Formats: sequence, C-alpha cells, structure tokens
Amino acid sequence: MSSNRVYRIALFDGDGIGPEIMAPTRTVLDMVSKRVGRKLEFETLPAGAQHYAETGEALPASSIEAARSADAILLSAMGLPNIRKQDGTEITPQIDLRFALGLYAGVRPVKLYKGQPTPLADPRAFETDFVLIRESTEGLFAHMHEGKVVDNSYATETLRITRATSEKLFDFAFRLAGQRAAKRGTPGRVTCVDKANVFRSFWFFRSIFEERAKAFPDIAADSAYVDAFAMWMVQKPWEFDVVVTENMFGDILSDLGAGIMGSLGLAPSADIGDENAVFQPCHGSAPDIAGKGLANPLAMFLSAGMMLEWLAGEHEDSALSEGAQMIEGAVSKILNSGSTLTRDLGGEAGTQQMSDAIMGLVSA
Repeated sequence: MSSNRVYRIALFDGDGIGPEIMAPTRTVLDMVSKRVGRKLEFETLPAGAQHYAETGEALPASSIEAARSADAILLSAMGLPNIRKQDGTEITPQIDLRFALGLYAGVRPVKLYKGQPTPLADPRAFETDFVLIRESTEGLFAHMHEGKVVDNSYATETLRITRATSEKLFDFAFRLAGQRAAKRGTPGRVTCVDKANVFRSFWFFRSIFEERAKAFPDIAADSAYVDAFAMWMVQKPWEFDVVVTENMFGDILSDLGAGIMGSLGLAPSADIGDENAVFQPCHGSAPDIAGKGLANPLAMFLSAGMMLEWLAGEHEDSALSEGAQMIEGAVSKILNSGSTLTRDLGGEAGTQQMSDAIMGLVSA
C-alpha cells in the first residue's frame, strides 16, 4: 500500500462529553498516522440531540451521504435525556446511522488488562478476551418506531429476524474467529446466544447459525441460552472467544461486558456492514459531567484503534494495523501501571491528564 493514500474519516462529535473525548482522539490519530506514514483526512458532520433541538433534524441526509462516502466513520457519544421526540423516545442518530448504512454486525470487545479494576475476584478474569457480535439492524430494534400502546391497556413490539442478515452476521462471526485463531495460535470458537427454547424466532436464528457453521469446519460452534450465558459471563468470561447474538440481547450483554471490564469508559465498539463501518465508545453522553473535564477518553481511543485495524484489513495496509497496536499498547500500559486512572476507574485523573498520558506513549 502506497504511503500516499489518504483515508477520509467522517467525524460525529456527539453530545454531552462527546466533543471533549473526540478532540483528543483526533490528536492521537494524527500522531499515530504520522508515525506509521499514513494520512488521515477528517470531516466533522452535524448530527445529535443538540442539533435536533436547534434544527428539528437529528441526522441530516447530507451527513448520512458524507458518512457513506468516507473510508470510515468515527462517532462520539450521542443523545441527551432531556431532548426527546414527541413520542417520548430519545434522539438516537447513532442507531439511525446503522439502519441507513446497513451496519448489521455490532462488534463489542470484552478484554481485561492486568491492573484494570474489575468486580471479578477470580484471578483468571485477566485472561478474558472475547468479542461479542451483536446483530445491529434487526431483532426488537427493527420496528422500534412502530411499537403501539393500545387503549392504554397493553403494548406491543415486533421482533424481526431474517435469513439474509443472519447469514451475513454468522459468516462475519466465523471469519473473525478464524482471524483471531490465526493471530493467537489457538482454536477458534463461536457461541450463538439466543432463547431458542421458548421463541420460534430464536429457533430460526439458531438453525441458521448451525447451517452456516458447516461452512467453517475449522471453527468450533456451540450455542447457549441468554439467561445462562449472562451467568457464565460473570462466572467464567475467559472461556469465550466470539459470541454472536440478537440485537436486544447484544445490547444488554455488551453492557454486562463493560461491567466486567470495570467501566463503560473502557468499552469500545464498531458497527460494520458490507461497505461502511462506524466506530464509537459504548458509553453515553454523560451530561452530568459534560464540560467538567472528567470524562474517560479510553473507550474513544480504543474505538479509534479498532477503526485503524478495520481499515488495515479493508485496504491490506499493515501500517494502519501498526497504528492500531500503538493505541491499544498505550492503553494497556496505562491500565497495567495504574498510575493514571480516571474517576470511573477509581483514580483522580481528568480527561486531559489521561489524554496527555496516552499521547506521551504513542508519540514515543
């Protein structure tokens, strides 16, 4: 790959603490890209709850199209609890973007670094390193604007699972397991999490999983019911590799994973489709601490690292993979040392102090 290649990155600054963690992330990306000899070109696009309050539009069509044409999309925390639509729901342009771009694979890493605070007492907890793949366009979210309350006596929502999206989702999960196996030199494994013992839709989901597993004979495949799996995530999270599940289950389990990691401030994510990908921290906009310089930027930094790794794979550019490793390596060193921790991690560092610590490592 030529070093003259320019990667166009669409940025969404977000709401609340969003701009506060996006600014240092952009600086970190500039520093890393210079070290590996690549050029990133950023374009900040309007969207979010505050934008909705000012314009009546949460995600302009022009922002969607600009994001669609970019090489990758980096999105900060969005939404504010006091700004809602007429039906009472919050503004969620980050979800709207998933549907607009067909981003069916929500990638949520759950990894513990030594020195990282965790509620798990078992020392094996620090062997935890699995990836939760959440289907991001179907399930209970497929008709999220169409739920009904009838005569103030009952409410209904619709869950939708399709073969076409499920096949792509499972193939994505098996390919990822294969990539992880090759990198780590260990057997790959994919676990399907569902509620197939009760709901026909989830039995359909599991049956498609079992069909697609046959196309990847080198990867172990098994299944678990979501209630049991939630318990196992607390009891033995180090046993899992790649976990794939429906949208709502994935939404809940990914926050459980963040709890295992000690904080949502350490939880990065990606939403990936056939042609586009969005990278963002799992946490919300935290308006209660916005403007106070207290936000933990690490999940945002790790999301930027995931973006570089994805771009490296898409464009066969190992230099970007090196850049991703620089970011994760810096975060790992910070957590392992315990010298600089934000308040959500039990320390006293603010956004700037944590950002400066990371920048000092990636610039070395």
